[in-house]
Amino acid sequence: MSERGPEEERRLVARLKRHEERAFNELIREFQVPVFNLVARMLGRQREDALDVSQEVFVTVFKSIEGFRGESRLSTWIYRIAVNHCRNRIKYHGRRRSVRHETLDEMLLGEDQLGSEVSDNQPTRPDRELVARQTETFLKEAIAALDDEQREILVLRDVQGLTYEEIVLVTGHPEGTVKSRLHRARTTLQRALERFQRGDPVFRRRTGG
Repeated sequence: MSERGPEEERRLVARLKRHEERAFNELIREFQVPVFNLVARMLGRQREDALDVSQEVFVTVFKSIEGFRGESRLSTWIYRIAVNHCRNRIKYHGRRRSVRHETLDEMLLGEDQLGSEVSDNQPTRPDRELVARQTETFLKEAIAALDDEQREILVLRDVQGLTYEEIVLVTGHPEGTVKSRLHRARTTLQRALERFQRGDPVFRRRTGG
């Protein structure tokens, strides 16, 4: 996503409010990838809905651009719309599905159940590219299994790279809440990654190792 200066952004917003087709096309080209990535990660186990939700985000942007007053960056305003759509979709799935999704804590099981066992059939000189792909796959699944509130903050901060101030504006949460949820999410992921790297059996089964 390109970084527009304040004046360039104001000109774009003015063109959007005049409903210039080329301005909307520019907006989509600039934001379609970051919005899709944000939505896909935030939806967690419902990420198959990411394309539909991303399209809904841009429909809302187009319909609501008149209400954008420039009190935040345009990207922050768009991310706030995306977060709200994701929250609504997660609630929708929560009402429809009676089967509870497995949480990351359940993936981790317990210390006494997993221990620090390392498989005898682990390669002594693993292919680094394969290991990297397996780790990336595991991390995506681990992020998807986080608590919804923790995953929301982690994605905004560590995946999208938003500042704390921007996350406060996007989510509506106080900065203290943002930081505490981020800390818990990072701690949980680190704990999971350490077990995965030790070769705990539950993680080898999940990644096909």
